Amino acid sequence: MPINPSIFNFQNSYLDLPSIFWTKTDLIGAKKPQLFLLNEDFGKSLEIDIANLQLLTSILSGNKIDQKSIPFAQAYAGHQFGHFTMLGDGRAILLGEHTTKNGQRFDIQLKGGGQTAYSRRGDGKATLKAMLREYLFSEALFHLNIPTSRSLAVMKTGEPVYRESIQEGAILTRVMKSHLRVGTFQFAHQFGTFDELKALTNYTIQRHFPEIKNEENLALVLFKKVMIAQISLITHWMRVGFIHGVMNTDNTSISGETFDYGPCAFMNQYNPETVFSSIDTQGRYAFENQPNIIKWNMIRLAESLLPLFHADQNQAIELAKEEINQFDILWNESYLEMMLNKIGIKNPIENDHLLFNELLSLMKTYQLDYTNTFLSLSKEIEALKIPLELNQWKEKWQKRTENETNLLELMKQNNPVFILRANLVEEALDKAIESDFTKFNRLLEVVRNPYLYEVKNQDYLFPPDKKFNQNYQTFCGT
Repeated sequence: MPINPSIFNFQNSYLDLPSIFWTKTDLIGAKKPQLFLLNEDFGKSLEIDIANLQLLTSILSGNKIDQKSIPFAQAYAGHQFGHFTMLGDGRAILLGEHTTKNGQRFDIQLKGGGQTAYSRRGDGKATLKAMLREYLFSEALFHLNIPTSRSLAVMKTGEPVYRESIQEGAILTRVMKSHLRVGTFQFAHQFGTFDELKALTNYTIQRHFPEIKNEENLALVLFKKVMIAQISLITHWMRVGFIHGVMNTDNTSISGETFDYGPCAFMNQYNPETVFSSIDTQGRYAFENQPNIIKWNMIRLAESLLPLFHADQNQAIELAKEEINQFDILWNESYLEMMLNKIGIKNPIENDHLLFNELLSLMKTYQLDYTNTFLSLSKEIEALKIPLELNQWKEKWQKRTENETNLLELMKQNNPVFILRANLVEEALDKAIESDFTKFNRLLEVVRNPYLYEVKNQDYLFPPDKKFNQNYQTFCGT
C-alpha cells in the first residue's frame, strides 16, 4: 500500500511501549469508498487538510496510508458486565497520533476498519447506522460541554455488513485524546510484567498528566487523577440524563472522555432505574447505577496498579483503600453541587439536599420529563409550564432561592434545552441511511446549540409518548 502526501501530522508514541500492548495491522481498505459525512469545523480545529477530499477519502477508508502513519490495534482486557475477559481492538485501527501546532495530541482511529489480531470471531466491520449514531451522540455530548470522543467523518464502504439484518457498511473516524482505558491497565497487570505495567503507567502520565511527573508515588497520584476525572464525567452524565448503557472497564477512558456510543440514550420521563440496552437485563448500567459502576471500575484500576503503589502488597492495599474510601465523599460533593446548580442554588445551606431529593421523588412518582421539569423552573420557555404536581415544592423552592443571585444564569448553564430524544434519533438515522439527511442535519443543528431556545425548534422540546419509552431498546452494533 503506497505512502502518500500528508493530511495529518502523525506521531506514534504509543508504539514506544512494549509490543505486548499493540499489534501492527494491515489496512484492508473499502471496496467502494464514499465520503458520507465530514465534520468540517472539527477538522479545521484539528488543523487537518480537509480540502484534499480525494486523498482524505482514501486515507479514512483505509485505502492509502498517510505519511508517518503506522496502523495498529491496541491490546486490552476488561470486565464486561462484571466478567473479566481478554479483548483488544477488534474492529478499530489506530492510524497515529495527530499533533497540532500547540502540541495537542489526538488519536485518529478507524472504527469498522476491518479485522485485527484481536477480532476473535468478529468481522471487524461496522454498520452505517451505528456509525452515524456515534457521530450524532458524540457531537451532542461535546456541545453539552461533556468530555467526549469526536467524530471526524463517516465513510461508506460499499460492502454489506451482516447483523440482525444485512446493512450497509461504514467506517467512522474517531478522535480522542487517547484510547487508553482501565482495561489497558487490567491487561498489563494480568498478562504483562512489572516493567511493562510501569512503562504503561509512565507513558500515561507523560501523555495525560505531566504535571505530576515529580510526585513521589506516581502510580497513586495517577489513580487519584483518573478517579477525579471519572467523577466529573459521570456527574455531567447525570446532569443531562445521559445513560451510557455499557460502562465496562474497557469503555472507561483514562483521559475521562465519553466514548463507544452503542446502547446509549437520554432519559425522558424520570426513572432512576431506566435502562435502554437490550443486553442489560439486570439493570447493571441503569441511570442510578452509573456512580456505583464507575466506583467499581476505579477499584479494578486500583487493583491493576497495586504493584506500583508499594512493593509490600499489604501496604499497597492499604494505600488503595485510602484512596477508594475518598470516592463517596468526592462523588457526593460533586453530585450535590451539580444538582443544586440545576435548581439555581450556588451557595448551599444545610438540608438543601432534601429539597432536591423531594423534587426527584415527585418527578419519579408523576413520571415527569427529566429535562423539561428543570427547564420549566426557569420561566423562560412559554411552551413549558411547571407541572401542577410541583406546586407545593415550587413554593419551598422559591422561598429558598429568593436571595440567590444569578439564579437563572446558573440554571441555564446546567440545564440543556434540547437533548437527543430517542424517537428523533431513530427517525433521523432511518432517513440518513437512505441518503436523506434532512432530519439528521436538522437534529444535528439543534443539538449543537443545546442551551439556546428558539421558537423554531420548539418541536424538539417534547419527549415521545410513554409507550415508546417502554418498548425502546438500543444495541451495541457488533
